[in-house]
Amino acid sequence: MTRKLKQTPVVSAEEAKRRASLRNIRIAIWGLAAIAGAGAVWLTTTQRTAIPAPMTMQAAYSDIGQGDYSLQTTDGQPFTAASLVGQPSLVFFGFTHCPDVCPTTLGDITLWKDDLGAVGDDLQVVFITVDPERDTPELLHDYVSWVPDSVAVTGTPEEIEKTVTAFRIYASKVPLEGDDYTMNHAAYVMLFDENGQFNQIFSYQEDIDRVTAKLREFLS
Repeated sequence: MTRKLKQTPVVSAEEAKRRASLRNIRIAIWGLAAIAGAGAVWLTTTQRTAIPAPMTMQAAYSDIGQGDYSLQTTDGQPFTAASLVGQPSLVFFGFTHCPDVCPTTLGDITLWKDDLGAVGDDLQVVFITVDPERDTPELLHDYVSWVPDSVAVTGTPEEIEKTVTAFRIYASKVPLEGDDYTMNHAAYVMLFDENGQFNQIFSYQEDIDRVTAKLREFLS
């Protein structure tokens, strides 16, 4: 039996152009889809490998208060990162010309210490000036003398700047009329354990009962 050959239909030139155009569009769409798919895979893989796992709270703040700063207490004793080791500490940055935040915070700390009683006997209070140009050792000593278990600390402007950086706080001079100025600074109190490791902060004028409860749990 003789096999009949399949006849190829005759397509006009215009129809051929239309079909070619459609074919090119399909190819372009397939190409874009492939690129998009590959990009999604790459992005997912990159996100999985390039973004590090979240740090723990302890690891994230383990360097607070550390560094090579060198200050002096009002008693003439050196104050460095090693001075935070040996007993738990409350550290507060301020200045003696502060109109409200600093005296209010020192008053709150005094109330904390009173409420803690014997539980807080080993909790030292460290007041570090952010205004070494005006805060002499004598002035600082008188400024914190009424706060139980407190010590005031100062140093050269260069060392104070290094200390501010080490404790990750902010402090800046704000010009006033004439040659006068004030200081803008962090208003929270920082708690360190007996190993000199940062533990937590207490906000400005935080509820006293809540703070003392946290401190009792920390010191127990």
